Amino acid sequence: MRISYDSEVDALYIRLVEGEHECRTMRLNEDIALNIGPGETLVGIEVLDATRIIGQGRLPSVVLENLLVETQ
Repeated sequence: MRISYDSEVDALYIRLVEGEHECRTMRLNEDIALNIGPGETLVGIEVLDATRIIGQGRLPSVVLENLLVETQ
């Protein structure tokens, strides 16, 4: 997973699956969109107007629970 922020357009992107994927976009509202890839896999989440949505430009702490970590 990779989280990136573009301050020029105030957009946050959470990439759940690495690599290039042909996706369709499902808008949840004006500010949040889901990128759905092959097999209905959730590839990424885009958040527009991120400082307003997340709050004051700060990312909240991220807690991962009960996840298996794959090693390469």
